Amino acid sequence: MTTVSRMPGHLIRRLHQISTQIFTQRVREAGFDLTPVQYATLDALSRSEGIDQAGLADAVAKDRATIGAVVDRLEQKGLVARGVSKRDRRARVLAITPAGNVLLAGVAPVVEGLQREILGGLDDHEYELFVELAAKAAEAAIAVTLD
Repeated sequence: MTTVSRMPGHLIRRLHQISTQIFTQRVREAGFDLTPVQYATLDALSRSEGIDQAGLADAVAKDRATIGAVVDRLEQKGLVARGVSKRDRRARVLAITPAGNVLLAGVAPVVEGLQREILGGLDDHEYELFVELAAKAAEAAIAVTLD
């Protein structure tokens, strides 16, 4: 019988907790006020100018209600702007603001730097293998949920 501490679901949840804790701590230490989901949102918007909220939710892998609250908060901070779609005047599109781009450029090196810390017990080969396997598992899970 497998103990819970060796079950993938438990380990994934635990790594998520560790990841969030390290992210929050390092980003705050660097002087930024940003959550992991806010960072992912800004990153997605920087790559997909004019995306709508549903598309953004898919890009960040969050539900629409959650991403709506995230966008509201980022809009209040002046980091995201909502606009009217040029193709459909009823639709709203999202864009990262110049202030959002400045923040993203400043915090990106911090976020990139903390990635190894999340998996601090792994050597270089193990780290690369973990990332490869985690990406494979995530892609397979996404394919199953889309069927």
